Formats: sequence, structure tokens, C-alpha cells
Amino acid sequence: MKTVSGLFDTYEQASEAVRALKAAGIPDDDVSMVASNAEGRYKVSDTEGAAEGAGTGAGLGAAVGGASGLLTGLGLMAIPGVGPVVAAGWLAATAAGAAAGAVAGGAVGGIIGALTDSGVPEEDAHVYAEGVRRGGTLVTARVADSDVAEAEAILTRSNWVDVNARRSAYRAEGWSRFDENLDPYSPTQIEEQRARYANR
Repeated sequence: MKTVSGLFDTYEQASEAVRALKAAGIPDDDVSMVASNAEGRYKVSDTEGAAEGAGTGAGLGAAVGGASGLLTGLGLMAIPGVGPVVAAGWLAATAAGAAAGAVAGGAVGGIIGALTDSGVPEEDAHVYAEGVRRGGTLVTARVADSDVAEAEAILTRSNWVDVNARRSAYRAEGWSRFDENLDPYSPTQIEEQRARYANR
């Protein structure tokens, strides 16, 4: 098995990629998503443990599939330096296991560690973490070696971010690697980031 990863500037693009991966026969258990929730759009009901709408946002069920069931095992995590995220699938579970108490307190080392342990180059893992910090959504899929090209083609068609180009753009701003000691981006900063790459 190999891990194919894609960073997306919008949740909608990432959702499209997840649907396409599943349509190609990749099982739920092998697909994962980690999305910025800095704007607090998604909430979990404390009394029912189920997703419910919050203000103008959507409930977690709607966020990660609702009736169509994009992914299972959805939850909220806090990642130092990133802030709150909505996460589902094997990567979230692995990261939570790697960082004791991650569902409550989180640790980006858990996510970077989970990615690198599954074969993602560390320098790419740092770009992915920074991308989520800046409001993006990370999709990962574990696929057979023979399915890597198809999975990458699916992610590309869904408008994934070219990780090398994004690394260069970040470095042009003075960035070198993800730093969990930095403050998470504010909703305003995230909107600025999304606007910057909207026409990509």
C-alpha cells in the first residue's frame, strides 16, 4: 500500500476528491480528510453526539457527507499551530493514537508523524500541515501500488494544490517548515489565503 495525498484550498474541492476516490473503489477505511475549522463552521452536539447545524455553518454530518456518507469516524481535533480541525478516517485515528489525547488536545507531530510513517516525505507533510493551518483541507488515501496513478489523477482533477509550487510560494514569504508554536490563522487571515489562491 502507498499513501497518496492532496491538499485542497476549499473543502468543496476536497469533498469532490473523496467522492471520486470512493467511486473508484477505494474503501472508506483507506480514505481520510483533515479540514480547517478555524471559522467554527462545524459543531458536534454535546447531548446527542451527532452532527447538527451551527449558525450559518453546517453540522459535521453535512460537512463530511451527511446522508451520502463521505467518511465515517468524524470528529473535532485541536492541532497546535493550526487550531481546530474537522477530521475523519485513518489519518485522524492514527494521529490521535500517536499523540495521546489528541482528540482533546491534539499534536501536529501526530499528523506529520502519521503521514511520514505512511510514506509521505517529511517536507511534504510540513506543507500539508501549513496548508491546513491556512484554511485548506488535506485528503489522503492508502492505495495499492497499481492504483497510485489513478488516485493521483483523481486528486489532480479535483484541483489539488501542487505541493512543490505551494512550498515555493510559502518560502517566498519566509516560511521554512510548519511551526506548531505559531498562533493559528484567524478567520480573516484564512479568507485572505483563500482569496489569494481562488483563481488557481
